[in-house]
Amino acid sequence: MSYFLLLAVNGLVIGLIYALTAAGLTLVFSVLKVVNFGHGALYMLGGYASYYIITALHLPPLVGVAGAMVALFVFGVIFERLVIAPMYTDKVERKDEYAIIVTFGLTILLSNLGLVVFGPFAKSPPPFMSGVLILGPLILPYDRLIAAVVAVLLLVGLTVFLKRTALGQALDAVSQSRESAAVIGIDPKRMYTVAFGLGSALAGGAGALIAPIFALSPSMGDLPAVQAFIIIVLGGMGSVGGSIAGGILLGLVESLGVGYLPDPNRALAYTQAFGALLLVITLLVRPTGLFGRSHLRLE
Repeated sequence: MSYFLLLAVNGLVIGLIYALTAAGLTLVFSVLKVVNFGHGALYMLGGYASYYIITALHLPPLVGVAGAMVALFVFGVIFERLVIAPMYTDKVERKDEYAIIVTFGLTILLSNLGLVVFGPFAKSPPPFMSGVLILGPLILPYDRLIAAVVAVLLLVGLTVFLKRTALGQALDAVSQSRESAAVIGIDPKRMYTVAFGLGSALAGGAGALIAPIFALSPSMGDLPAVQAFIIIVLGGMGSVGGSIAGGILLGLVESLGVGYLPDPNRALAYTQAFGALLLVITLLVRPTGLFGRSHLRLE
């Protein structure tokens, strides 16, 4: 029982980080109708931004997380205005292809730039807090506990923002119908900028939270990007709540699957297989995902 509890708690912690990453990707997709293939690179950039804020400015690790989110929000806003915005005009005819090319180009640019600027060797920021929490059979490092708590706070804050604020409701209105939203006075282009900035900030925040747990590297965003795509399909394309539920579910399934695999030497190699299996089973039962909506495409 104690082994199951340990696996479940670790899966929950990782699942919350997954959920944070996927929520940002889902927000961008639901509002802009753009699949951001550069989301993993933004995750990586957030980790390094936090690292340099902490080590160069000698600030507390949690301030580094907040600083990384602010930096990535600004980066996302600038990128959306300079690179994504032309897609909304008549200058771009093949909008779907344009969105794929520019966001995939963002991945290539940031990954290679990261290798040049940050170097090929792994870096590790200082921990949020040293030591472990011991509760009976449960042993949990404080780093993971703090990362999980901050992820929960960010996800709750995002949910409240989307449901309870005028700006959040405007984003939801644009995600459902940009024409109808424009009729009632909402500027869709402004919402695109806000959504891309928020999505980038959430990716950066996830990268910054995971930084003290795993080492930083220029390729650290590759795997989370794949997992985020699995999660948004699993949770339902365009559903922020679905991405949160999907992220937590994926984290639990991966952790328990790896922990109970009969061959422990190969267990980690099968981590992605558990996610793929979960996705296949879910889509067989619910083709639109757990909380999917069936209206989303580029316009």
